[in-house]
Amino acid sequence: MIARVTPKMLKGHAMVPGSKSHTIRAILLAAMAEGTSRIHNPLPSLDCKSAMKAAELFGAQTNMEDRVWTVTGTGGKIKVPDNYLDCGNSGSVAYFAAPMAALCDGYTFITGDVQIRRRPMGETLSAICQLGGEAFPSRPGSGSCPAIVRGRMRGGIARFEGTLSQVVSGIMMAAPLLEEDTEIFIKNPKEKPYLQLTLDWMLRYGILVENKEDYRHFVIRGGRSYRKADTVVASDWSGVAFPLVAAVITDSEVVIDAVDFQDSQGDKAVVDCLIAMGADITRDLEAGTLAVKGGREMKSEVSIDLRDIPDSLPALSVAAAFARGDTRFTGLEHVRLKETDRVAVMEQELGKMGADVETGPDYMTVHGGKRLTGTVVDSHGDHRVAMALTVCGLWAKGTTLVKGAQCAAVSFPDFFKVMNRLGAGIEILEDGV
Repeated sequence: MIARVTPKMLKGHAMVPGSKSHTIRAILLAAMAEGTSRIHNPLPSLDCKSAMKAAELFGAQTNMEDRVWTVTGTGGKIKVPDNYLDCGNSGSVAYFAAPMAALCDGYTFITGDVQIRRRPMGETLSAICQLGGEAFPSRPGSGSCPAIVRGRMRGGIARFEGTLSQVVSGIMMAAPLLEEDTEIFIKNPKEKPYLQLTLDWMLRYGILVENKEDYRHFVIRGGRSYRKADTVVASDWSGVAFPLVAAVITDSEVVIDAVDFQDSQGDKAVVDCLIAMGADITRDLEAGTLAVKGGREMKSEVSIDLRDIPDSLPALSVAAAFARGDTRFTGLEHVRLKETDRVAVMEQELGKMGADVETGPDYMTVHGGKRLTGTVVDSHGDHRVAMALTVCGLWAKGTTLVKGAQCAAVSFPDFFKVMNRLGAGIEILEDGV
């Protein structure tokens, strides 16, 4: 699918769907819990549906109504899947499901799409082995899916470098169901808000984790069980970034509704990043809204550390191209380990449009302020890249064609509908048109 984008002014109200990060945690914790849990405002994205399929394979019963999903859990008695576990495009499902598979006797075969089969799984597989399970890639030396996992883990000590929060979160989520206590040590924790997100969700299902030394040491008591919960999924701050940036870089007046400023999602910091770059954004904490007046000159001479909010790079790099001056992004080592190497991909695709971008192993500098020109760009199958390039096309001169735009559905199924209700006028074309 190709998205055809031309410069437009946006106006009106937008609402972003529930958070992918919240929804996946809610589903898989419910699958391990006793009783039936109700999840309100879930994100009906491909990744979240992959989590529901994983829950079913582990023995949970699921139902997906329009606004409320239910999961009748296993009471901690995870069963060996009858089939291989296909995580689709979801790294979170892969990283969370592998430790769940190590809760039961027997072998589980875990795989996913071509991107998942490139993403690093070594730390997850190593941690499972450290805790008494058995886990290894099916391709010796690959360090990625397909992977084979066998339980049962017992507990003990697991050590991580800390590059990806999801590998730590997966072990944390499974640990209360182990016979023994588990201690987790993290050498250099990154993405701390996502670790806190996991702690918050575990508490909603009845498990308190001891967080010591600022996310460097966790103690999780074994022999416990999760209880059912009735929860509401907050709006996705990672998704908020795209209509927000679109409004900032175009001559627009947009209000984004139903955002939770108290939520632990780290990507709410994107608002502060944009304000630091000169954007005109007003928060209404009581109403839960963001009001944006766009199209105004932005002057950016800022450095933004993305260690805790790596998913924000694609959207923020577009804003940086719009703002006059240099914007330097640092803490990007783990950004290269996402669905794509987002540092290299955004440098390549923005470069096609005329942006001046330089990168290193752990940084990106965008020399902004020059009007970009529309051309043919590629999402590389990465949902955040697809949305960022689409947003960029609303400002760039001429026409921008975003190839592979359908992958936006991974985290924001109605992205194009939401943008078009604001007046974006995005046309969806079939490949080859």
